[in-house]
Amino acid sequence: EGLVRASEAALNEAIKLIRDGISTVEIGEVIENTIREQGYKPVVNLSGHGLVRYNSHAPPTIPNVKYEHGVILKENEVVAIEPFATDGAGKVVESGNAEIHSLIKAKPVRLIEAKKLLEELKKYQGLPFARRWLPRERLDLALRTLKNTGALREYPVLREEEKGLVSQAEHTVIVKKDGCEVTTG
Repeated sequence: EGLVRASEAALNEAIKLIRDGISTVEIGEVIENTIREQGYKPVVNLSGHGLVRYNSHAPPTIPNVKYEHGVILKENEVVAIEPFATDGAGKVVESGNAEIHSLIKAKPVRLIEAKKLLEELKKYQGLPFARRWLPRERLDLALRTLKNTGALREYPVLREEEKGLVSQAEHTVIVKKDGCEVTTG
């Protein structure tokens, strides 16, 4: 419960800062300080990000810690603020197989199942998709074929480095001249 509150408090404090001209350095600093004040660590290698059409993880990066260099947010930019807090080391590592993928570029393939899957994936227009959303027919072989041609990007399952618990809170906001508009929940 405290871990969840730490992420939520960091999110609320970050949202209070967001406006045209704010630096991502300042946002990262308030997220880090808020999480640490609650007795937890920010996850340093996860972050918020920009959102643009058909790219759900676009620049700029909204860090969970203070970095030396950042960027200035501009009016009408859309960003996801995503504080991640942990009772572990403060870092995530890859663990296990990828369950989320995205189509980078359709490439020629011979395998009929891979061809069918390519057609199915075009509807996502480059956005990430979950393996469980796809037709099951020889799915492993079709995914492996597309991965080997360089057509797919994989997003491996992540876990906290020391197997600590991780919480996340998130809102999408539109940067305004004197604040921001929260567009989620």
